[in-house]
Amino acid sequence: MDSIGSLGLQQGEGAPSCPQEGLPCPSNSSEMVQECLQQFKVTGAQLRQIQTSLLGSMEQALRGQVGPAPAVRMLPTYVGSTPHGTEKGDFVVLELGATGASLRVLWVTLTGIEGHKVEPRSQEFVIPQEVMLGPGQQLFDFAARCLSEFLDVLPVDNQGLQLGFSFSFPCHQTGLDKSTLISWTKGFKCSDVEGQDVVQLLRDAIQRQGAYSIDVVAVVNDTVGTMMGCEPGVGPCEVGLVVDTGTNACYMEEARHVAVLDEDRGRVCISIEWGSFSDEGALGPVQTIFDHTLDHESLNPGAQRFEKMIGGLYLGELVRLVLVHLAQRGVLFGGHTSPVLRSQGSILLEHVAEMEDPSAGAARVHAVLQDLGLNPKASDAEWVQCVCMAVCTRAAQLCAAALAAVLSRLQHSREQQALQIAVATGGRVFERHPRFLSVLRETVMLLAPNCDVSFIPSVDGGGRGVAMVTAVAARLAAHRRLLEETLAPFRLTREQLAEVQAQMREAMAKGLQGEASSLRMLPTYVRATPDGSERGDFLALDLGGTNFRVLLVRVTTGGVQISSQIYSIPECVAQGSGQQLFDHIVDCIVDFQQKQGLSGQSLPLGFTFSFPCRQMGLDQGILLNWTKGFNASDCEGQDVVCLLREAIRRRQAVELNVVAIVNDTVGTMMSCGYEDPHCEVGLIVGTGTNVCYMEELRNVASVDGDSGQMCINTEWGAFGDDGSLSMLSTRFDASVDQESINPGKQRFEKMISGMYLGEIVRHILLHLTSLGVLFRGQQTQRLQTRDIFKTKFLSEIESDSLALRQVRAILEDLGLPLTSDDALMVLEVCQAVSQRAAQLCGAGVAAVVEKIRENRGLEELTISVGVDGTLYKLHPHFSSLVAATVRELAPRCVVTFLQSEDGSGKGAALVTAVACRLAQRTRI
Repeated sequence: MDSIGSLGLQQGEGAPSCPQEGLPCPSNSSEMVQECLQQFKVTGAQLRQIQTSLLGSMEQALRGQVGPAPAVRMLPTYVGSTPHGTEKGDFVVLELGATGASLRVLWVTLTGIEGHKVEPRSQEFVIPQEVMLGPGQQLFDFAARCLSEFLDVLPVDNQGLQLGFSFSFPCHQTGLDKSTLISWTKGFKCSDVEGQDVVQLLRDAIQRQGAYSIDVVAVVNDTVGTMMGCEPGVGPCEVGLVVDTGTNACYMEEARHVAVLDEDRGRVCISIEWGSFSDEGALGPVQTIFDHTLDHESLNPGAQRFEKMIGGLYLGELVRLVLVHLAQRGVLFGGHTSPVLRSQGSILLEHVAEMEDPSAGAARVHAVLQDLGLNPKASDAEWVQCVCMAVCTRAAQLCAAALAAVLSRLQHSREQQALQIAVATGGRVFERHPRFLSVLRETVMLLAPNCDVSFIPSVDGGGRGVAMVTAVAARLAAHRRLLEETLAPFRLTREQLAEVQAQMREAMAKGLQGEASSLRMLPTYVRATPDGSERGDFLALDLGGTNFRVLLVRVTTGGVQISSQIYSIPECVAQGSGQQLFDHIVDCIVDFQQKQGLSGQSLPLGFTFSFPCRQMGLDQGILLNWTKGFNASDCEGQDVVCLLREAIRRRQAVELNVVAIVNDTVGTMMSCGYEDPHCEVGLIVGTGTNVCYMEELRNVASVDGDSGQMCINTEWGAFGDDGSLSMLSTRFDASVDQESINPGKQRFEKMISGMYLGEIVRHILLHLTSLGVLFRGQQTQRLQTRDIFKTKFLSEIESDSLALRQVRAILEDLGLPLTSDDALMVLEVCQAVSQRAAQLCGAGVAAVVEKIRENRGLEELTISVGVDGTLYKLHPHFSSLVAATVRELAPRCVVTFLQSEDGSGKGAALVTAVACRLAQRTRI
């Protein structure tokens, strides 16, 4: 049995009963009355079919596909944000079409203070029938006159009033203040308006009136106004539902799903225009002979079929048609009708609600029927109540099926198993017919069981919401200006990047000549890259953190094979004596050799030592200072290769031939150089950043010899420490620098590398919050915590594969309760910071490859860059931005970027292999 409570949703046939408990049908009911009531019964299966069909039509319309049957329209409203409670100001609202044959003007004051509300002033004007059906200019001139009449009695000046226009008809919107009428509904049929921009028609009428200076900021339908005027509860209200003269719904859709927008970020409010839904397969079985008669006699036969089963304009007419039918067949009113009952539009929504209400009593029902010129018996009154209930129950159930389709869409688009959402309700059917909402709520619970829905009634028919749309638009525009001003210094021009490139070229030249420069340009004594002829077994050590790796690297004709093992370095060793540290390293090497069956063999060894060193030869490196938590005594200022050799001698039983000490950047270049002989640049962009490249020996003043090449470690992280980057440094860079452990140093690195980008973003977010642009201006303790915003968050937030919902989840984990607007702005901040970092990195690479090209006197250089580092590898756009910048600044260089695999270990072994190859050639 498929049933929905006491709402008359039976799957099978059964004896008809009045759809309202506590109100039994008359016992002497005829088969004809039962037949009429049965027509209005809707089964659960039928409602689910409507839900499924409407959802399919919605998704088809979102994709921009037009089906053979009339579909819902899914119109973007260009409302991209819901209120967050800080909106304030005075706004004029003009409502047309929300309440049938009347027009309303409101003066709405928003205070921006939670809990403090100023009641809007309003005035309603009845629209004459001849205006509703006459020329369009006449209607808009009437609206402009009403507007002036309303404002004349208010103490307002004539200085640029902002107006929100609530226009409750199907429209095609192309902007917040541009809306073309598709078709009239609700009894309107003005000529020369369909296909026209109604905002411009209103502006023209206001100008013709000439009384006030009014800026029409936004055009909004009543459904959107209802949603936007909803008081924020636990969360934002993101669905609006109106059942008034007509019916419609709107909701906040992910913009990337709306084909006509060509936008992949944020949300946009979609007006569903579901009144036009007309799938014969779904609606046909629930349409009665009375629905067909009503449609045939309407102003728009064949259109708005769904609305004509739900909207308040039609419920009374459906009841009237049933009563006329039953009376003419002798079942009601002794077989008598009346001229009033036979007149179209004689039974209104108010009559239906009043007659259906059990608390009104039989006397009140009799009074309504007598006003219609009827003389009802007691049983007639009871049956009339049953007819009213059947018509209205069906309307509420059909509305619930449509709303369940919207909720299903939200669940799917936001990938939420359980949806918690607020629905703002508006319109006279909700206001004057309380049972409608209770039937709607029960039906929604059964059709959408995984949705926790709160229904929040609109307090003023959406007028405050229209003002809110206008206010939100003003707030977003102001916030957008502040965001752009904040991020402007991060948006580098080609001229600025070319200046960075030129300054780096100058610093490189000075550093190579031993002159004062922010680039050290350290010789590495690596004189060649692999040529593919290297062969043999090599050991490699990789010391750069709390874990230490030992590797066996076999270079064969088939390629490079690597075996490795990780050994931990206890804190007591890392911060003990130097002798203790290097003895521990040798113990690990001996253990590894034993496990690999290499005991007693003296293999050439390369040592990747990722701490600042000044090299005096390929196998000589003076430790300048410890970093990364190391503080072993008696090491700084010492040759670490000598310290390692002394530890080997102390062990006696082991023989190791330490050939080379290698920086991790050089290891990266050599590792990629084995795969590509054009690789002559190494780039690291991870926690820190650095570059090395093959320089002509004749340009290196500190090393003897004029022929051949040598790899130079630029240590470019310190570029700009002489103040040359000050013109690009922002207030946020200055804050990050001042809070660092080395203020004034590594300025280039602090604008590029992973250790600092998250901190730059955090400082920008703090600034924008202080301006009220983000997080409603509320500072959070978490955001004020240093290093809380990791650089990995930039990679995650900027990932194309992540929906905005996931971006919000990342930020909410940081204790940042935010809106979709906040999430979008945080995304823009991350993009600006990472884009600047990538462009600066690209400018540096352009300087290096251009220098190599000019060194060799080439018109065009083909070269590869070996790259390592988590920022470069994991950030979704960093690598492409670097490459694009290099192409722009070094157009005569064809640069390929190769990602290094195990550069620090494999590279050290290859440096050793190349050194052995060169030494052997020298001996020959």
